Amino acid sequence: MSDAATDRAKAAQLPEGDVIRILLEQHARIRDLFAEVQSESGEHRQHAFDELRALLAVHETAEEMVLRPVSKDVAGAAVVDARNHEEEEATKALYEIEKLDVDSTEFLSRIADLEQAVSNHAEHEEREEFPLIIAECDEDKRRAMGTKVKVAEKVAPTHPHPSAAGSPVAQYVLGPFASLLDRSRDALSAKH
Repeated sequence: MSDAATDRAKAAQLPEGDVIRILLEQHARIRDLFAEVQSESGEHRQHAFDELRALLAVHETAEEMVLRPVSKDVAGAAVVDARNHEEEEATKALYEIEKLDVDSTEFLSRIADLEQAVSNHAEHEEREEFPLIIAECDEDKRRAMGTKVKVAEKVAPTHPHPSAAGSPVAQYVLGPFASLLDRSRDALSAKH
């Protein structure tokens, strides 16, 4: 199983702006945030969870919109369908976890389960998708994909939306509306 340091080391071997570098760096940050959520409490745990929730939401949206169409060509529909299904299940779990008190026993139990699912998902991506993207897409294409990921993340929802999860088409159709609502909600919460 990979860890944050391994993900960062793999990312550092790729050019700046490379889509796989960006995604590996995000995998590392996600791993760090899961550890932080589990080791903190109260307001600090809530803050770490809010960052984790937002990063997972935008990361998965960007992967579905940018990476999966290319992965379908290089890794096949079965791989893409499996990754999208994993993302859909994780989004549903995150949606339910978001409603819980961060200091509850149920929250800690469910966040541990989510961490395992997300870690397994990342391992599948790193083993079944990323190497093929690197092998089949030249550096310029991977940089262009990296730019698209960054753009998608700027307009992606910051909260889980199970109705759009696992579907690039739904991400394109529902994503902008959900994002507007999420970002407004986040801004209002920050002011209180």
